[in-house]
Amino acid sequence: MKKEALFNELFDLSGQTALITGGATGLGKVIAETYASAGANIAICSRKGEVAEDTAEEIAGATGAKALGFAMDVRDEKSVNDGIALTQEKLGRIDILLASAGVNVRKDINDFSKTEWDSVIDTNLTGCFLTAKAVIPGMIARNYGRIVFIASIFSYISLPARAAYGASKAGVMGLTRSLALDTVKHNICVNSICPGPFVTEINRALWEDAKVNEEFLKNIPIGRWGELPEIRGLALYLAAPACSFTTGSGMVIDGGWTAK
Repeated sequence: MKKEALFNELFDLSGQTALITGGATGLGKVIAETYASAGANIAICSRKGEVAEDTAEEIAGATGAKALGFAMDVRDEKSVNDGIALTQEKLGRIDILLASAGVNVRKDINDFSKTEWDSVIDTNLTGCFLTAKAVIPGMIARNYGRIVFIASIFSYISLPARAAYGASKAGVMGLTRSLALDTVKHNICVNSICPGPFVTEINRALWEDAKVNEEFLKNIPIGRWGELPEIRGLALYLAAPACSFTTGSGMVIDGGWTAK
């Protein structure tokens, strides 16, 4: 089989539409660019609608894909449902969901407020539930879908001052396994990516703190933080036809941290 034919069979997303939450920056943006480059039309949403619109315009210009950007708050069910309806109206369907919206509050549990706890859980976990719930009916109707959550290595391990974040990401893995079983008969694959340290907006302050950075590097056998483009291969696989026998998994990409 020729190389191009093999790629088309396994990884071509032409004719599909991908919705990316938290897609205006960081890992979400890089993954949105990857899906567009593989042929998908993309819908990018963020609480900051103008930033999402700018990102969509940038990706459309670079790839030629149809791209839609709009404001959506994954914590709010009406906002999510409105965003799904808008995507279906403008782009016709949603074949792929990449749920990347996330926040972190790093505090000792004794210093955590209920408001801070709710913010992390509602964004990182409830947001995945609400967006998946909203796209699954359309996927069932077409007997095809790919759902990819951004979880974390903190779905499996933890560090001090990560109570809410760790709880939310462990919950994402529980949701992944359950939804995979709920939807498998409809040819829908549900998986999570579990990144280790990548240099994103949410982690930049840690990366720039020399002392904290040094402590992180002690945990990473490869000896460095992940670079954003290194998420692309795994993200494309989990969204593509190639993923047809993979569901309910949490795939770690962490430079060897959890291998120790």
